Amino acid sequence: MTASRLNGCEVTPGYWDDACKHLSRRDRVMRKLIPRLGEGRLESRGDAFTTLARSIVGQQISVKAAQSVWSNFAALAPGDPMRIHPSAVLALDAAEMRAAGLSARKVEYLADLAAHFESGAVHVPQWQEMDDEAIIEELVAIRGIGRWTAEMFLIFHLMRPNVLPLDDLGLIKGISVNYFSGEPVSRAEAREVGDAWAPFRSVATWYIWRSLDPLPVDY
Repeated sequence: MTASRLNGCEVTPGYWDDACKHLSRRDRVMRKLIPRLGEGRLESRGDAFTTLARSIVGQQISVKAAQSVWSNFAALAPGDPMRIHPSAVLALDAAEMRAAGLSARKVEYLADLAAHFESGAVHVPQWQEMDDEAIIEELVAIRGIGRWTAEMFLIFHLMRPNVLPLDDLGLIKGISVNYFSGEPVSRAEAREVGDAWAPFRSVATWYIWRSLDPLPVDY
């Protein structure tokens, strides 16, 4: 997978334009959505550990609350808040982390995440060569990370082109609105729609999300 770097830190996938052309040829809904929703595209920021730590911090709370807690938590670790090191998290006191606004469970999850990275239980250097399911298998072995979080990581951090997150409520709602006139959609029906988007199901999913909220999706 090729990618281009913007502003020194944001990376966009090199396959995007080809994906848009492919989807526009293959799918009547995408043919309308892609030109309507403009030039935005996926962007990957930060590093793997920090991205996953942020996803744990943000679970089951509002975006605003998550940002506040993350800022407090990141301030506890030395160095760049955009690139927190696992060893820095393992060195933190649980009481300090709780004082930053984290629940006891999230403190445990962050410690487990840090331990997996520090021990090499997740094979970050090999991820570019590993297939999606193998990476998901590694990630869901970490406490606090389920399949949905792993799939969001594949889409937004690793920028894998062909992920179909069927557990995502926004995707299911967007397929309902755009393909079934708002009627309820089963998982099997959503999969059938998504299979027609291959090998660029991540890109189509991104446009489905934006059809519900025109602001570019971020993670």
